[in-house]
Amino acid sequence: MSHTIETSAQHFNETFKRIQDEVSKFIVGQDDIIENVLIAICCGGHVLLEGVPGLGKTALVNTLSQALDLKFKRIQFTPDLLPSDVVGTQVLIEADGRRELQFQQGPVFCNLLLADEINRATPKTQSSLLETMQEKRVTVANTTHRLGHPFFVLATQNPIENDGTYPLPEAQLDRFFFKLNVQLPDHDDFIEILNRTGGNEQPQIQAVANGNDIIEMGQVLRDIPIDEDVKHFLVRVVRATHPGHEGSPEQVRTYVRHGASPRAAQAILAAARVHALLDGRFHVAKEDIQKCAIPAMRHRLILSFEGEAEGVAMDEVIRAAIDSALRA
Repeated sequence: MSHTIETSAQHFNETFKRIQDEVSKFIVGQDDIIENVLIAICCGGHVLLEGVPGLGKTALVNTLSQALDLKFKRIQFTPDLLPSDVVGTQVLIEADGRRELQFQQGPVFCNLLLADEINRATPKTQSSLLETMQEKRVTVANTTHRLGHPFFVLATQNPIENDGTYPLPEAQLDRFFFKLNVQLPDHDDFIEILNRTGGNEQPQIQAVANGNDIIEMGQVLRDIPIDEDVKHFLVRVVRATHPGHEGSPEQVRTYVRHGASPRAAQAILAAARVHALLDGRFHVAKEDIQKCAIPAMRHRLILSFEGEAEGVAMDEVIRAAIDSALRA
């Protein structure tokens, strides 16, 4: 490893740890969630956070925006929210005796967008984020407007079985880099949450990085080589999630209707590079692929009728696909 590459890798780790520690000042008991959100951001990806209300999903995004010193906007998704409330609209302006249409930017024109309770809005409004998430731009009245750089969407949603929710379209789900399930904190973490939030003094979050740092971290990742054997293993994992593939396990053939897309493989490979760096390596191992596969694919697989009826856990199906790829 050259001195320049080694220095870049060290700087990546130091910056990552600095952001992680700053966010952890306020967010208790969600270390894995914080790490995975930061991994996705380093890779330029969007994150879907799922969990019941009150687990700190919104607080996590707020804290992250402060630690990263990014321009932050929040949209509270509701059934009456319109696409124009998200991306912006044309407004009639009168000046100097003339009337003209001007584009009024929506809240997506920021660096970090919190799409709060995204599955409370109708599918039409949800789909207004499609272009922004993939192309980093907005098209209104045949005119294209570029978003800020970097740009990330961190969306929260309630479990689908909750009343008043609309399942996200498959095309939009596929644009999320990771889906993370936020769990109830354990007993000790509960106590620590009460200790930190029950007094008059709240933890003060400092800006310890900025958008340029995130962009530079992403550039470091692209320099990490990927062995051909690791690439073949990754392809076997993704293909094993497809019920029609000869290498798919019994759980996939029985409970899965559609497997993961090539975009899932791209996300896994990018995240695996981060895991390698955090582990002090400048090469990706199969273990890195295994760590990233579940959060990168749990929202991209679609269960069959049998899977839905039996309440099959998606994570277990993905683990079966990984085991099948390891045996191949």
